[in-house]
Amino acid sequence: MSEKLDGYRMPGEWEAQKSVWIAWPHNKNDWPGLYKFIPEVILEIIYKISKHQKVNLIINSKIKSIKKTLRSHKIKNISFHKIRTDRIWLRDSGPIFLTNKKYKKKILLNFLFSGWAKYKNYKNDNKINDNLSKIIKLKKINPTIKKNGKTTKVVMEGGAFDVNGAGTILLTKECLLSKIQERNRRFNKKDYEGIFNKYLNIKNFIWLKKGIVGDDTHGHVDDISRFVSRNTIMTAIENNKNDKNYKNLIENFEILKKSRDERGKKFKIIKVPMPSPIFIDNIRVPASYMNFYICNKKVLLPIFRVKEDNIAIKIFKNYFKSRKIETVDCSKLIWGFGAIHCLTQQEPII
Repeated sequence: MSEKLDGYRMPGEWEAQKSVWIAWPHNKNDWPGLYKFIPEVILEIIYKISKHQKVNLIINSKIKSIKKTLRSHKIKNISFHKIRTDRIWLRDSGPIFLTNKKYKKKILLNFLFSGWAKYKNYKNDNKINDNLSKIIKLKKINPTIKKNGKTTKVVMEGGAFDVNGAGTILLTKECLLSKIQERNRRFNKKDYEGIFNKYLNIKNFIWLKKGIVGDDTHGHVDDISRFVSRNTIMTAIENNKNDKNYKNLIENFEILKKSRDERGKKFKIIKVPMPSPIFIDNIRVPASYMNFYICNKKVLLPIFRVKEDNIAIKIFKNYFKSRKIETVDCSKLIWGFGAIHCLTQQEPII
């Protein structure tokens, strides 16, 4: 395979998927006091997705009892894989699948995972892709960069970027260019653009500024702005001028308005309100409707039991005409600082 992965790309999430990868929860420390509610939420997500497409479920332990639970809910379109994990957030620790239409091939990118440069227990998560590539017999590529005469492996999370499947990518400066929770020491804008060009064939880069308050990843883009088609972006907007997110989200919106796609065309931008601030144990959690997941026949939309839920549902129904909008109450799941997009990783059809 050539140095640059010519002809390979990461398809947009709305494109046809073979399956979705999800991990079963087991780390009670991620939801202090609320863990008992979490398996039920994950079960609901699996149930809704498996109606129309296959779910590959990664299980850390107690595989027999978890299988029994799922089968008692008549979930059939599912495969089980015993792989050790630290957390369930496969969007960040799991594989990035690339496809090549010409050669009808699929590979996976195995970026390093470092627990968002925040948590120390991530070693099992960093090995997920090694195990997964053997199970599904897919070629694994370990992204590297040559810097100051040394070849270094690259740390990256799937929630840190979003693609339109045609050469354009959304990123944030807060996540990738900050010294806080620095994933790759002394990497600059040029380094990251070179990596995404080399491994995902990205040609057009849109750098937003900051993510939302309460996000323990320090600025993941999948909580603020998402592609929903090649030239359409949904973006979070805070309507309360006194809220800490107001200024940052307005700045991001202004950047998107001035941006162009890989063909030089303006984007259609759909504004989605932020939910009212949610606090658990006096800690603000990163609740956002942007953490939705697009399946083959439906869109799973996180809701939070706040007044903005119905507004978001209406916006999503208005845009996704050919997909059913199904909501999932994530008011407890978000205590783990992630929602539906964070815990899913789609595997595209070749």
